[in-house]
Amino acid sequence: MSALTFDKRELGNLEYSLQREMLATDRKGGYMSTTIVCCNTRKYHGLMVAPIDASDEAYVLLSSLDETIIQHDQSFNLALHRYRGVYEPRGHKYITDFQYTPTPTITYRVGGVILRKELLWIHKRTQLMIRYTLVDAHSDTTLRLRPFFAFRNKHSLSKANVEANGRSYPISGGVKCKLYEGYPWLYLQTNKADAEFVAAPDWYYDFEYPEEIKRGYDGYEDLLTTGYFEMPIKKGESVIFSAATDEMATGETITQIYEASLARRTHKIDFLSCLHHSARQFIVRRPEGRTEMIAGYPWYGTVGRDTFMALPGIVLEQNYKEDCMDVLDTMVSQMKEGDFADSASAWVAADAPLWFFWTLQNLEKHITAKALWERYGEAMKAVLAAYRRGFGNRVVVHDNGLVWAAAEGEALTWMNTKVDGKPVAQRAGYAVEIEALWYNAVSYTLALARKMKDKTFVEEWADMPAKIKKSFISKFWLDEGYLADYVNDYETNDFRRSNMLVACGLDYTMLDESHIMDVLSVVRQHLITSRGVRSLSPRNPFYEPSYAEDQRSQDLASRNGSIWVWPLMFYVKTCFAIGGERFLADAEELLAGFDEEIQTACIGSISECFEGDPPFRAKGCLSQATSVGGLLYISDMVDGWRKKLKRAKKSAEVEEPKAKKCVRRKK
Repeated sequence: MSALTFDKRELGNLEYSLQREMLATDRKGGYMSTTIVCCNTRKYHGLMVAPIDASDEAYVLLSSLDETIIQHDQSFNLALHRYRGVYEPRGHKYITDFQYTPTPTITYRVGGVILRKELLWIHKRTQLMIRYTLVDAHSDTTLRLRPFFAFRNKHSLSKANVEANGRSYPISGGVKCKLYEGYPWLYLQTNKADAEFVAAPDWYYDFEYPEEIKRGYDGYEDLLTTGYFEMPIKKGESVIFSAATDEMATGETITQIYEASLARRTHKIDFLSCLHHSARQFIVRRPEGRTEMIAGYPWYGTVGRDTFMALPGIVLEQNYKEDCMDVLDTMVSQMKEGDFADSASAWVAADAPLWFFWTLQNLEKHITAKALWERYGEAMKAVLAAYRRGFGNRVVVHDNGLVWAAAEGEALTWMNTKVDGKPVAQRAGYAVEIEALWYNAVSYTLALARKMKDKTFVEEWADMPAKIKKSFISKFWLDEGYLADYVNDYETNDFRRSNMLVACGLDYTMLDESHIMDVLSVVRQHLITSRGVRSLSPRNPFYEPSYAEDQRSQDLASRNGSIWVWPLMFYVKTCFAIGGERFLADAEELLAGFDEEIQTACIGSISECFEGDPPFRAKGCLSQATSVGGLLYISDMVDGWRKKLKRAKKSAEVEEPKAKKCVRRKK
């Protein structure tokens, strides 16, 4: 697949550059996100967005940093901001190059001055560093750096007020600032000994975030600056700016930290290396010992269902089995009476605990069955027992063996988006993917229990898979040759949705090959695209392709036509199971279809979903774990089949001379 490249001629074109955003994380829950020209277009953008306590919430501390070049008493502001209806200053016109690897790098040219800016988030500590190098200059040059602060929750906006503390307090190499009590100090320093900080507190009003306004939200913010750094810079010299929530330890220097961290960066040069890097950004190790997975940047936190769905692709594809187990251990430690906590609870998401078994099935490929059973066997049995007991009247296993999930005014499946206070797709009753996950969970646990000689569990559950399968086929198989989406006392819903792929692609399926072939035929005809699987057939009267930019339109479309990546891994898995090596070229083509996506929207990552109609524009969260994990899961399957074919070819080449030798001997 192609290398990560950008059109240098288009960098000054805001229609091009403002649609391309970059993301870097500290692996602790903090991140930097902005456009490739450093113009914030969302309230979620910022150079330093980080947790300030034990909660998962992140806060925009440092919103932006203006750079100004001064020569012969003339100032050239290299920044770019959108104020109410206008861009000012317009520093993008000085940009001549952008590179993403090994760290985001922007090059500016102002007359005879060439300045290179390299942005680097330091892993495992909340610290942003920016290195400025004066590549060329023919006169004395001064660099001015002005920070803009927000100090607010990433979901809210800052407004000018008298409570904000505009003072800066001197520290070694710079100043520290804290706008409000309850927030950490922000330590601003440079490695330049003769840098001067000029105190000049002031509010700047009406920063405009057009992406929020499009979605129907408030998109105007006021930011406070407490002053600016000013320093001379010579041709060939580098100045490093640091913003951190902790003071550097004795003996550490800004230059040492920067160079050591940069040396550890991987090069994101193509599709797969970008996805690997993106995947690593989702795993977060909290200071209090928890290991979690962020569902998506920039606005999601941890989501239980998404964690279980994405983990196999996010961590196991790169053989990070310890990360997988650390995340699972964190979630298992929070279990009560067989149910996970928060968004992983069956009370909130009827299918979430059942995805736990999907993760374990993939983990078993990296550790022994014995080790897996010893570590998670009790949790597996506890989850199944909890479903059998039921979760109030919301989630109940009926006498027919199927899981009933329904709650007034709520959607308990992954299709849980609401519009005007009502679920877009409530799907109350028996949902196809929940029954498939339930059957898979029971069957897998039984298989492990038999291996581990857990006779008590086997005797208690041995009859359940057959009961589930019989009821499922009876209720869900349609004469038209595919699976109903859900069934309840009033209807058998025949919408052609991506959910039926889960029933085909799990390790334990209730469908025989003829059933699966029929389902695949319907999926190919109605749902498969070059960006994933539509959530609803375009022939359905409720199909919403989502042409509008507002949040309401996107929410309506998200579960009624928008394309999702994660179901694609079940499609590919099923096709390989049916077609074997004959499907390899098709799987490679599906992966290649995402090649251009890593160069648009969020650079190096994949968005949450896509519009259902061409040109399949990216929508939703900019960098989504289930999308990245799904593609890496597919990539792992493709790689496995490539290796299998290579071994077969090599074996055939070895056997051919032997066969010829036998023929000669017979003669």
